[in-house]
Amino acid sequence: MSKTKIAVIGLGYVGLPLAQLLATKYGVIGFDINDKRISELKKGNDHTLEVEEEMLNVVLSPTPKMKKGLFCTNNVDHIKECHFYIITVPTPVDKANKPVLTALLNASKTVGAALNKGAIVIYESTVYPGATEEECVPVLEKASGLGYNQDFFVGYSPERINPGDKKHTIDKILKVTSGSTLETAKKVDSLYSSVITAGTYLAPSIKVAEAAKVIENSQRDINIAFVNELAKIFGLMNIDTHEVLKAAGTKWNFLPFTPGLVGGHCIGVDPYYLAQKAQAYGYHPEVILAGRRMNDSMGQYVSAELIKLMVTKNIKIKGAHILVMGITFKENCPDVRNTKVVDVIENLKSFSTKVSVYDPWAAPKEVAEEYGFTSLQELPGGETYDAIVLTVAHSEFKSISYDKLLKSTSVLYDVKGILDQAVDGRL
Repeated sequence: MSKTKIAVIGLGYVGLPLAQLLATKYGVIGFDINDKRISELKKGNDHTLEVEEEMLNVVLSPTPKMKKGLFCTNNVDHIKECHFYIITVPTPVDKANKPVLTALLNASKTVGAALNKGAIVIYESTVYPGATEEECVPVLEKASGLGYNQDFFVGYSPERINPGDKKHTIDKILKVTSGSTLETAKKVDSLYSSVITAGTYLAPSIKVAEAAKVIENSQRDINIAFVNELAKIFGLMNIDTHEVLKAAGTKWNFLPFTPGLVGGHCIGVDPYYLAQKAQAYGYHPEVILAGRRMNDSMGQYVSAELIKLMVTKNIKIKGAHILVMGITFKENCPDVRNTKVVDVIENLKSFSTKVSVYDPWAAPKEVAEEYGFTSLQELPGGETYDAIVLTVAHSEFKSISYDKLLKSTSVLYDVKGILDQAVDGRL
């Protein structure tokens, strides 16, 4: 496979780490429609912080004609004559929590226009079971004029990227693979196994691989929903949920999930893909959607608990200055997509409070474009607050001197329970 040429379509949190890894052994064309993103990557910079500058610069190539390395481009002509096309574009949900396949289908159309006989198109984007062959393949056929499983072939290998995780990097996470024919499946598996040190698992069909992906995150969503419900129950009983979980965690088979806000582009989204497909078959998922409702309610719950704590301290709510610490969807990561911290902020504002947002990881411009409010990457000197709520467990938040930020009657609410010092409230 030394002469193998690969195109990776979509250079975000999933596509770039994969492209960089493949480029250590193959010639890789990284394609993205975002001009700014391509310009950034050509300079060796990755604002997602998923690929370190040194690792990126080692594989970058100034030309698309190379035996090994990564050439980044937004020119469709550069992805012609590739042997593999790997599509890693986002698959979000809309405001009604319905799957949005627009980017996936557009990427399929782009690849179809460049497709040549014998090529294999691999999808990594999260979809419901059946979407690859039912939705994407017809687009490839129409755009290319080629026949499925005759002139071109398809594989599915779900991404398992964990943004911000420098321990479980892409090469260290076992990869599920599949293909539209047995021969295709073996080729797809061989490609990934050549760079994934953790190994691969060849699923018997594309649908099995698709289904495996959606239940991975649905399972986590349900488990977190359970501990979020426990947090609400124990809150009524005035019992520290984190202490309960620590005690229960002494049992060898107790699963270590913690309460919190569940957002992001995977756990907060994938269950809806499975639910949508189940409903198409006339089945209404009970547990999956109940878990989603519970986790979607946590932003309102956190803000209501904070307001109650402020009332008990006789803090005037209207006009109160509240500092929300953290806007990303998870700790030590700049990703603000589908963050549930926004629910906390909007609910607090509904009480006529003044809300400031501080997050050293999030880009203020991105936050403003995505949600329409200001976020700070540095705390203003000398400012004090009527209440502070820690919504994200960034490492930086553990070493802050909160005494300097709080008034004598202020409330400190630690959602994730990351502080050793006593706080007024936490889940």
